[in-house]
Order: sequence, then C-alpha cells, then structure tokens
Amino acid sequence: MPASEWMTASEAATRLGVSRQTLYAYVSRGRLRAHAQPGRRTRLYRRSDVERLAGVHAAARQPRRVAEKALDWGLPVLTSKLTLIDQGRFFYRGHDAVALADTATLEDVAQLLWDLPGEQAFGATPPTLDATTRAGLRRCAALPQPQRLLAALGLLLQAPLPDGDMAAQAGTLLRRVAVAATLQPPAPGGARAPLHQQLCQAWRLPPSAADALRRALVLCADHELNASSFTARCVAATGAGLDACVLAGLSALSGPRHGGMTARVEALWPTGDERPAAQRRRLQRLIEQRLADRQARGLPRIAGDLVPGFGHPLYPDGDPRAKALLALLLPDPARDRHAALVQELGGQPPALDFALVALRRSLGAPEGAAFVLFALARTVGWIAHALEQRADGQLIRPRAAYGGERPPSAETPVRGRVIRRR
Repeated sequence: MPASEWMTASEAATRLGVSRQTLYAYVSRGRLRAHAQPGRRTRLYRRSDVERLAGVHAAARQPRRVAEKALDWGLPVLTSKLTLIDQGRFFYRGHDAVALADTATLEDVAQLLWDLPGEQAFGATPPTLDATTRAGLRRCAALPQPQRLLAALGLLLQAPLPDGDMAAQAGTLLRRVAVAATLQPPAPGGARAPLHQQLCQAWRLPPSAADALRRALVLCADHELNASSFTARCVAATGAGLDACVLAGLSALSGPRHGGMTARVEALWPTGDERPAAQRRRLQRLIEQRLADRQARGLPRIAGDLVPGFGHPLYPDGDPRAKALLALLLPDPARDRHAALVQELGGQPPALDFALVALRRSLGAPEGAAFVLFALARTVGWIAHALEQRADGQLIRPRAAYGGERPPSAETPVRGRVIRRR
C-alpha cells in the first residue's frame, strides 16, 4: 500500500484538530482504527478513515450537511437487527456470515433473517406451471440479464401469494425467484431440494460445484442498507406486499453501480492471450481516466470507484465475501494477475462483484449467472428488510433540500416600484 495511504498519530491528530490523547480515545471507543506495524511500537492510521471522521466532525456543525451525507456512505439512518458490518467482518443477527457459509444453506439463513418457522416458509409444495407460463418463460430467455430475471419474475407473480401467511408468502417468493432465475421449474422430485442444488442441476454443473454455489448464496443474502435493500424498505413502509418489495429490490439491484456491476466486471475480464504489459497499460489508463473524471467533477476518491469489482468503502482492508469465495477457486494466471495489478496500481482489493464473476467463470456457469446468484440470495435480505420495516410501522419519507430556482418573493421590485403578489 502506498505510504500516502497512511498517517502517523501526530498527523491524524492534527488533521482532526484534537490532542493525541483524544485520538487514542477515539480508537478505544471504536470511532477510529489503529494499525500495528510489525516490529514497531508505533501505530498508523488509514488516511481514508481519518478523512471520513474529519468529515463527520465538520458535518456535525452543519445539521443540514449531516442529513445529506447520511445517504452517501454516511451515518446510520435507521435501526435494523439484521446485519452488522464491523471491523472488516459482517454478521447476520450476531452470527459471523463467513463462518455460517461453511455449513449453512440459503434456506437456513432465510429462517434466521426472517425469524419465521422454516416448516411454514418451505413446507408447501411449489405450484406447477401451466403451458402459458412455460411459454412465457421461454420467451424471456431472449432477454439479457437482468431484464430477463425481472420479466420472468413479473410473469410468475401474476399468481397470488398465499393469503395472510407471511412465512408461506416469503418462502413462495424465494422459490419463484429461483424459477425466474433458471426459467424452468425444479426437476421432478427436486422441488424441495436446497436452492444451490437446484441451480447446480439447472445449469448442468457437476455435483462438486454445488458447495461453491451454496457458499456464494449465503454470503450474498444481506448487506445492511445497500441501495436495493433500502428501496425494498421504502416500498414496505407504504404497506405494499412482499412481492412488490422484492420487485423493487430487484429493479434497484439491476443498476450498473449495484448488482449490474457484474456485467461491467465481465466486460473488463482479462483474456488469456493478453500480454502482462498490455494488461498493465489498459488498467493504468482506466484508473487515470477515472481519477481525472472525479477530480474534474470535484469528487473525492473513494474505495470502489476506480476499477469495476474492486474496493469497498466499508471494507478498506478487503471484502471478506470476496476473500471467502476466491479462496475456493483454482489458480488462474490471467485472473490473479488482473487482481494483483489493480491492487498495485489503485490500492484496491477484489470486492464481491469480481469474486462472483470469478466463481461463475471457474465453475463454467452460464453468462449472467453471477447476477442471478446475487439476486436470488439477496431476495432473502429484501424480504427480511420488508418484514422488519412493516413491523416497525414507520413511513420512510425524508425531506429534500431544495436546490433549484427560487420562486418570486411576496414583494418583487420592478423598475423602482414594489409589486405586491397576492
């Protein structure tokens, strides 16, 4: 990591305008993280962390600015008991998500996050598809992802959900998203099989691939107030049904700065015949163009804004989801060189989107499968957020800070005279 990424205690205290004793108090209270240096007693502070805390201090003196920054990786805006992100790790209702991925299925995580009985959520037999619905799903195959998934799910949601039973509704919704993801119902006798096994069979992968799919689904199930989960909560706050919340979440996920990022990662994926020097030049140009663009617009550099699929503002030391998934894969010289070059040139390690595409390619899953994995897993989170928001009963309705042209005032001077507006 370049030296400019780090600050000494004296530099950090000066930037924050506090004494070193106050700086150490920030560390003890968890507001700032100190990094040990091997073989030395002194500790360093990541510049981005110090700048973020300095921004919080500056915003605290401007209440309007606090509200504006809360929507841009800022302070928490509402309370949730679902996912905690803390010190480079994340937890589902207090359970380490990476550890859960060692053994749990997506259905296990759904029961945990939904806080609903599994026998009600996944006990019912999935409905059979009539000829008209099957034909509609076949037509959806001509669409690119994520439009294909949105169209297929909209078709499947024409059938009503179980009336009044939240557990049955949640489980049925998840199963329908799985059908929309594969464009086919489960194979005979496999309707009750875990979803990772259903995906493995639908994509005609070897049975050995099922465990990697299972881990990916568990790791993608929820991630606090990301854009799609916040969207699902806003819809739930209006009293809309779970199906509307899931469609809203999927629509938000489809954007190129969210789940649609996987398509951008695919587009930049290194080819096996690209020479290392050419690959370096290509990435260097991309990073320089991105930095110049942000500078021209007066925007700061943040993690995750240089190369698609790399860096995450909440994980400055690396995305634990990406680490867990990449550890499953066999070495790939072109992929590994790509990741190493981005780390060297931009200082950003792989994030979830890169890992999902790497997994997709390593397993030989169909193109678009990285997005499908993300969407199917995150359906669990959208439902959990919708259930939690409905239980809260509060409408999410923030105010806007108007920045447009002001209307005429009550008294407008015209050629030296005052016109009173009535």
